[in-house]
Amino acid sequence: MKDKIRTAQCGVAAFVAAAYTLGVPSLAFAEEKTGMAVILPDMLEFIPMLVAFIILWIVLAKFGWPVFDKMLQKRSDTIQADLQKAEDARIEGERTLAEYKQELDQAKMQAAQIIADAKQTGEAARADITAQAQREAAEMIDKARAAIETEKKVAVSQLQGSVADTSVAVVSKLFGSGLTDDEHRALIERYVNEAGSFDAS
Repeated sequence: MKDKIRTAQCGVAAFVAAAYTLGVPSLAFAEEKTGMAVILPDMLEFIPMLVAFIILWIVLAKFGWPVFDKMLQKRSDTIQADLQKAEDARIEGERTLAEYKQELDQAKMQAAQIIADAKQTGEAARADITAQAQREAAEMIDKARAAIETEKKVAVSQLQGSVADTSVAVVSKLFGSGLTDDEHRALIERYVNEAGSFDAS
């Protein structure tokens, strides 16, 4: 390919030089023209110039124009390929941007769902903790009431026994030995029971 280009360049240069030599008359043979001869071309000059032009045109058409046409075609193909690459890159960029926006929207939805689930879980946990605390408090209150009631019964029982013994001793001193211990105790227990039922009412 390079050899053809060099050959074409050398041929063009040779024919240009020949055409210049044949087409331009030397100053030694120049004659002064008058009248119509000034306007009309001199056949001795015109024919060599026409021949040189035809030869030059043939050489250029044979060697120069195909090379020039290939250069133009190659340049056009390169530009077209670059434009296609740019278009492909633009389409790919738009597709990537659309995928990024879609992923971003999905991430936002997932984040909102996670927050909602966490909030719901927290509220449920708080409700469970509150219910558990209320149950434990109720159980503690019930246990405390039961313990208080037991202690109260024990204290009342002990108090009744102590009062009965004390009353037997007091009655024995007041009334003497007219009553037996069992009678004294029955009398006191009846009094204590009556007093206890009165207090309970």
